[in-house]
Amino acid sequence: MLAQNKYYAILIIYMIDLNTKIEQLGRVGKVTAGRLKKLGISIASDLIYYFPFRYDDFSKILRINQLSEGIVATVAGTIDMIESRRSWRRRKLITEAVVSDATGTIKVIWFNQRFLTKTLKPGDEIYLSGKVSYEYFQLQFSNPMYEKKIGENIHTGRLVPIYPLTESLTQRQLRFLIKQVMPLTYEITDWLPAETIKRQKLGDLGWSLRQIHFPESQIKLNQSLQRLKFDELLILQLQINLTKKEFQKLVAPKLEFFQSLTKKFVCSLPFSLTADQKKSAWQILKDLEKGQPMNRLLEGDVGSGKTVVVAIAAANAIANGWQVVFMAPTEILAQQHYETLNRLFVDFKPKIGLLTHNISLLNNKKIPKKEFANLIKNQKVDLLIGTHALIVKDSFKKNKIVFKKLGLAIIDEQHRFGVAQRQALKDLYSGQNLSPHFLSLSATPIPRSLFLIFYGDLSLSTIKELPRGRQKIITRIVKPNGRQEVYDFIRREINDGRQVYVICPLIDPSDKLGVRSVTAEYDILKKEIFPDLAVDFLHGKLKGEAKNKKMQDFKNNHTKILISTTVVEVGVDVPNSTIMVIEGAERFGLAQLYQLRGRIGRSTMQSYCFLFTNSGNIAVEKRLQSLIDAKDCFELAEADLALRGPGELFGTQQSGFLDLKVATLHDIAIATAASEETNLLTADENIFEKNPEFKNKIDSVIKEVHLE
Repeated sequence: MLAQNKYYAILIIYMIDLNTKIEQLGRVGKVTAGRLKKLGISIASDLIYYFPFRYDDFSKILRINQLSEGIVATVAGTIDMIESRRSWRRRKLITEAVVSDATGTIKVIWFNQRFLTKTLKPGDEIYLSGKVSYEYFQLQFSNPMYEKKIGENIHTGRLVPIYPLTESLTQRQLRFLIKQVMPLTYEITDWLPAETIKRQKLGDLGWSLRQIHFPESQIKLNQSLQRLKFDELLILQLQINLTKKEFQKLVAPKLEFFQSLTKKFVCSLPFSLTADQKKSAWQILKDLEKGQPMNRLLEGDVGSGKTVVVAIAAANAIANGWQVVFMAPTEILAQQHYETLNRLFVDFKPKIGLLTHNISLLNNKKIPKKEFANLIKNQKVDLLIGTHALIVKDSFKKNKIVFKKLGLAIIDEQHRFGVAQRQALKDLYSGQNLSPHFLSLSATPIPRSLFLIFYGDLSLSTIKELPRGRQKIITRIVKPNGRQEVYDFIRREINDGRQVYVICPLIDPSDKLGVRSVTAEYDILKKEIFPDLAVDFLHGKLKGEAKNKKMQDFKNNHTKILISTTVVEVGVDVPNSTIMVIEGAERFGLAQLYQLRGRIGRSTMQSYCFLFTNSGNIAVEKRLQSLIDAKDCFELAEADLALRGPGELFGTQQSGFLDLKVATLHDIAIATAASEETNLLTADENIFEKNPEFKNKIDSVIKEVHLE
């Protein structure tokens, strides 16, 4: 109670509230405010919800005579001497001090901190936190955190929060500002119903917010994280629940199953469908017959044949008199789908279009974008394939893309698109009373445990079988001393008519990272290793026309070795390429390595993937070995989850996709509890009446769903 009264006194003195602009806080000028806004911090409450990403444990407080080399600790002492000088070698500014307590003295040294001698004076009582080293026959602190012994510790002697920063903003500044607004956490009303807090054994919201920033102990930090993670995952579950209910309210066109057409199409294919392809296609076709929008995810291994399943669904939608849009994350992938679907529909002749920032084709003829937009609007295009450019404002200037009758919307690599993008895709249809059916595709498998919790609004179809005749890709980890052997093997394969991908983590060289880049690797392979062979390179900074030409040269077997970044991760289909070399393999997530490797092995020829690594780390080798051992992408996903955590399953988060600050996909136990709690809360008819704050929170979640 005393602490709370003290905080109220601070609030009165500073006259701040949750909506106070950061410019009005102490020690925040225009320059600092601008830096904070880069971090998304505009008002006081933003500071409260700007969470640390890790902590330095300086909670061990020792006397000076208890220190030893290598330990991380905090000491409290008095400054006996402090002075700055220039290093005679590198002209560095060095500040040296001697600090003592009742048990002894220790030397302290800081580098390039010119204001220290103005801040700290002999006689000042301070805390020092850091790692103790042994230099010149004595113990010393090098660049320790420091803090004067006035008031509560923020930077030393505790679990010290470390925050994401922007240029010219320091941890000390951010901690000071966040500490300044901590009294406001007493003003935050807890929105969770009391019965939920009791049932789940959770801490109070305000207390949890204080503890996540300035934890009193590791136990209390864990309790704080438990509460804040639960909040995020409960909100996510509520969003999923509401999204599902909103979808159930929508009306979609009932698309009749054309059995004879489908049979004719399947018989026209140059291959037989697998059992999984047939099952997935049937599930989708049954969904399309319903008056509610389909919301289905089609998961399939790389090269498993998801596109032909899409073609079956699209053929039925078009036969019903409706249009289809197929959106891909990259121009290369959009082009690949365009070419594949044109081949699959060669006997059926639907009007297929391709529309990106750089390309506008209809049945392989170039069409001006203004004319293209009119053709789509007047239903002269049956199937439109494009990138996110279809939904980006001003992509086609005044030529806004609107469908006359959009019956089916397909999104490839769905984890790369967020809720906002999916809503924008829905808005391409001008129909007022009907919503298109949605089909999402992904070659990035989601472990079953995660799918049930995080994707409860989606129905799931899976393709595990590979097309007949495909061989398992032989994958090997290659250390530096094995390079020449691989290069010799590559030359033999190229002499037999095969082609090779070489994947690098970077476009240009970086001395700091010390890993291979596309430009440097091109110089090495072209000039030193394979001077007599056609070697080329590809990366995302190239203009569209240049990328397309290089890719076409590779497809036509004019280029034998293509050095690239992960721009070829999805969509590139060159059956003649049978070798992939991945430089710096340890720098990629397992899912990404799997996607990359999927660019080979796309024919009946034996393919090989070589994982080049300079790392001698056992954990790295174990992770790479799991790629070799996994039978399919689903088994790999489980291994990825166990080894690296869920962040690597999906890569960079996209707008609207699992926007979590403290929770992760690895928090399955908390997510399960949140899912169960969601069911209990939504089943209680009086929950809003009993808990108005919970109703306010739900209302804000409803606004975020945006499915009206």
